[in-house]
Amino acid sequence: MTDLGGTSGIVAFAGDWEGPVVATSVHAGHGLRPEIADAMVLDEQVRLREEDPFTDRIAEVVPDRAITHRSRFEADLNRPRREAVYRRPEDCWGLDVWHGGTLSRELFAGSLATYDAFYEALAPRLDALAERGPFVLLDVHSYNHRRDGADAPPAPAEDNPEVNVGTGSIDRETFGPLVERFLADIRQGGGCGPIDARENVAFEGRALAWFVHDRYPGVGCVLALEFKKVWMDEWTAEVDEERLACLRSALASTLPGMREELEKLR
Repeated sequence: MTDLGGTSGIVAFAGDWEGPVVATSVHAGHGLRPEIADAMVLDEQVRLREEDPFTDRIAEVVPDRAITHRSRFEADLNRPRREAVYRRPEDCWGLDVWHGGTLSRELFAGSLATYDAFYEALAPRLDALAERGPFVLLDVHSYNHRRDGADAPPAPAEDNPEVNVGTGSIDRETFGPLVERFLADIRQGGGCGPIDARENVAFEGRALAWFVHDRYPGVGCVLALEFKKVWMDEWTAEVDEERLACLRSALASTLPGMREELEKLR
């Protein structure tokens, strides 16, 4: 059952959140509140390229998940609050986003309210999970690897795994075996052949992981998953449905092992 009672169109929650594995895809949203859309000069296609479109389709293999609707260009839910709103080009890959070159204080405050609403809605659900014992949050993202242009060579594979597993702030003493189990399982590919999955090559996890690990030490474990956009064209947003299905299958194949490892910690 899906809870559609999201916070002012910012987030909704699917599943019953009984745990112990939940998921987010906080950069999948593309929506903007009207006053932010009116202030924005950024081309929509460029904006879409820097968001994580369709990562919600990967995350949905986990029944219990948060579904976010707003663009990271309104509020970046995976940055610390002080950095969560892109006000100047240097905040977001040098892109010109706003009329006049910067975001007004009033609109900035409204975007911080979006950020706060997400965490205020998420926290009670995670609190309840933590009361029942150790849990995992799969923080699903994607990343670009053809930044030099649609026809240019992709970034070298040795520095850009198909799945980057961010574990930078994890309590390894407690959750190390779970991380190793996850890596072993996802590398098998869920029946679609091996997947190149490695830890912390380009991304280690950011604000959402920090929030969980600080709030639930020794209990909450966030795996920040960055799926390289080999399953879509990052310039046109055209999806390779077959490859996407394989990545979904690979992620789904990790769920039994994670539940087993969490049970050992109870």
